[in-house]
Amino acid sequence: MISVSVPASCTLCPRKCGVNRTQAAGFCGAGPALRVARAALHLWEEPCISGTRGSGTVFFSGCSLQCCYCQNYPISAEGFGKDITPQWLSDIFLHLQQQGAHNINLVTPTQWLPWILPALQDARSRGLQIPIVYNTGGYETLETVQALRDVVDIWLADVKYVSGSLSAELSGAPDYFSVCEKAVQAMIHAVPKPVLDENGLMQKGVILRHLALPGHTDDSFAVLDWMATLPAGSFLLSLMSQYTPFYKGAEHGLGRRITTYEYRKVVQHALNLGLDTGFMQEKSSAREEYTPPFDLEGV
Repeated sequence: MISVSVPASCTLCPRKCGVNRTQAAGFCGAGPALRVARAALHLWEEPCISGTRGSGTVFFSGCSLQCCYCQNYPISAEGFGKDITPQWLSDIFLHLQQQGAHNINLVTPTQWLPWILPALQDARSRGLQIPIVYNTGGYETLETVQALRDVVDIWLADVKYVSGSLSAELSGAPDYFSVCEKAVQAMIHAVPKPVLDENGLMQKGVILRHLALPGHTDDSFAVLDWMATLPAGSFLLSLMSQYTPFYKGAEHGLGRRITTYEYRKVVQHALNLGLDTGFMQEKSSAREEYTPPFDLEGV
């Protein structure tokens, strides 16, 4: 039996809402029981993560950001998922490894760390050997990043915005960038250089994602300008064009996909800054197949 210390005053994420998780759900929607929406091989991450067999993704319910355009909104904002035990989560990790997963990919996991960490420890004791990927919106406390130094091999982090007014409107987090920049710097400090194996699969490192949003190329430029100040060679850039109007995006001026002209401007800005190591999606990538069906597969 895996024991869990459920937060009595939750401060796991930058919201620090202080809710007693033994009795109620916090701002993120997470309550006293671990909830997972999907656990399966996923082929739509960056090539160095998905490889040929897929990334062993575990999609956790709830999120501290609540972005108005979230493609995963049924689980991030609406609470879809199945309550499971930490022991079952440990079994899921091992099953994904047995299926051939190149890694274990924890998607939006922070609100569940008191459950996930002992499950990972248990799985490690039973033979889990593949890298651990922390797939995050970038809105993390320094305490969280530092606590995961010896657990996480690969940080797969968004850098969504620089503008506080934009992050306030679209994600309800006016402090997003001030929090994210410190977290990303700590991730790079923990894993200073990307390490790929002979097959091009990442074993350690940081990937920084940025989703270019329609009508907001200026903020994309600002994000890239900041990335260019980070130590050279310390991360791989993943520039994404896949924005699709989901959830409440249209209510906030995001009712269309990004144009080819807008996206090419963002790509060119990255290249002009020397940010040419990583991945840049084709404009044709804006389609809904990047969003997996949340049908409790593997749970």
